[in-house]
Amino acid sequence: QVQVAESGGGSVQSGGSLRLTCVVSGYTTDNICVGWLRQAPGDDTEGVAAIKRDGYTTYTDSVKGRFTISRDSVNDTVYLQMNSLQPEDTAIYYCATDPRGDMCTFLLHVGAGFRHLGQGIQVTVSP
Repeated sequence: QVQVAESGGGSVQSGGSLRLTCVVSGYTTDNICVGWLRQAPGDDTEGVAAIKRDGYTTYTDSVKGRFTISRDSVNDTVYLQMNSLQPEDTAIYYCATDPRGDMCTFLLHVGAGFRHLGQGIQVTVSP
């Protein structure tokens, strides 16, 4: 059974940093995509960043240069380091995983379709 567990998040002022952590377990394949999605109040879910086991990463344009996704394959943990946070980054952030690694870029672009989601974690950035 696949399990996805997020931690981190919280509240910071504009320009601050946070790190989100996602621990993934239960997959029997190596070709998985792990991504971060976010949903602000009243908005659709948006793909933020994703990473494959081979190290391939992809980001949405609004976070390039500010956010970094990385993984610790030994511990099946994925991190999202968020720097220079802005109020528009305020949202619930979800760790999302999918066994179809070849669809990683597409899944992030549409911000949906991942097979498994975590419960979500709040990130609040004040002006």
